[in-house]
Amino acid sequence: MDPHNTRRKFSRRVALAALLGYAAWLVFPMVWVVYSSLKADDAIFRDTFSPPSLGDLHTENYTRAWSGAHFGEYFLNSVLVTGASVALIVALGSLAAYALARFTHPLGRLAFALIIAGLTIPSQLAVIPLFFEMRAMGLLNSRVGLILAYTANGLPFAVFVLAGFFRLLPRSLYEAAVVDGCGEFAAFWRVLLPLARPGLVTVAIFQFIGVWKEYFYAFMLVSGDAEGSARTLPLGLANLSIAAEYRSEYGMLFAGIILVTLPILIVYAVLQRQIVRGIAAGALKG
Repeated sequence: MDPHNTRRKFSRRVALAALLGYAAWLVFPMVWVVYSSLKADDAIFRDTFSPPSLGDLHTENYTRAWSGAHFGEYFLNSVLVTGASVALIVALGSLAAYALARFTHPLGRLAFALIIAGLTIPSQLAVIPLFFEMRAMGLLNSRVGLILAYTANGLPFAVFVLAGFFRLLPRSLYEAAVVDGCGEFAAFWRVLLPLARPGLVTVAIFQFIGVWKEYFYAFMLVSGDAEGSARTLPLGLANLSIAAEYRSEYGMLFAGIILVTLPILIVYAVLQRQIVRGIAAGALKG
């Protein structure tokens, strides 16, 4: 027997065992949260790791989280804030990336460098001046203020990714569009922007995940909303976790975790091919 083949087979088995162990370590907590959300509160403490019987599923935990904990209102706020933020990030980011990649100007490189610098600066450093600016403009505790904050925070990543796509597009495509009678914006909208679709999808997916689960800005900018008209799901989940510690309503807490996580899992499951394709295209173009 070839010693080289034996070592290679052994290495593969060790790698496979390590990957399976890592996958189990990641998947089991999620599975445990799912079936714990269908258990009574006392059963969670009595039989912590045992799944519930099919005849004793407490689906009312989801009803209590949706209505009693106001997750329905928070879910709507998250949908509005995330949808508007992602739309603005993709729209403004694509326009800025196209301008910086298409036109050469002495200040263009400086502008691009300043935008990319936003990726290197922790967002937490800007929260204090941002808080006072939002308060001066009357945008605290509002969905509009939160949307503007998320848009500004997501633009550097969008410009960085999309500029690479626009730089690698052949200039002959733009020239052909101009010959056909397109103006600058028409050439961008009809010809060049559709070719950057993998980058647009990648930016949209990553920004959706980031904004949907974001807690820090939401806590700093809308936690003073007593009526809850601007609170998002991460804030609602944090409040529910604090309340669950005192009232032992862990079934409702686990149901809230599922309600927050499920949209992200659905989006990733549906668009995972586009995510991989967009990242691979960006790597090849870079």
